[in-house]
Amino acid sequence: MPDDSIEDPAAVHRGIEPAEQAAAMMAAAGMARMPARAMMALVAAPEGGYTAAQLAERLGASAAAISGAVRYLQQLHFIQRRSRPGERRDRYEFVHDPFASSIVGNMPVYSRLSEYIDDIAAEHTDDQGAHDRAVELAEFFRFLSTRMLQIVEDWREHRRDIAG
Repeated sequence: MPDDSIEDPAAVHRGIEPAEQAAAMMAAAGMARMPARAMMALVAAPEGGYTAAQLAERLGASAAAISGAVRYLQQLHFIQRRSRPGERRDRYEFVHDPFASSIVGNMPVYSRLSEYIDDIAAEHTDDQGAHDRAVELAEFFRFLSTRMLQIVEDWREHRRDIAG
């Protein structure tokens, strides 16, 4: 059975400081701290990712903290859990292109959200302030939906161009 302990983390883990800095920025932008740290650790992970124990060791975190973080990141489809033949423990890996996939996957949410906010506006025809706020927010979500889809398409085209 493979050993999950890492005698010299610096020898195996590279990019620790920039990963922690990126995680701190993500946390400052509103993402929970431990999922941000776990995600950035998996971005910098060696080929094949980390087991939960290795991730806990890498981050100096408890098993419970890692469990919550990976569960959250899996729900967002940012990471995936994989099993390997001959190993008893699953490994976590960063998903290829998760943000573009997440944006595309959330397009129906933005559309439905704008419809709900339109309903708010419709129920406030006698309150100009509430009506105008709702109309503007609904229009923002429609705009966001259209632009984000275009950004994803542009990104994918850009990736194809640089891949040759």
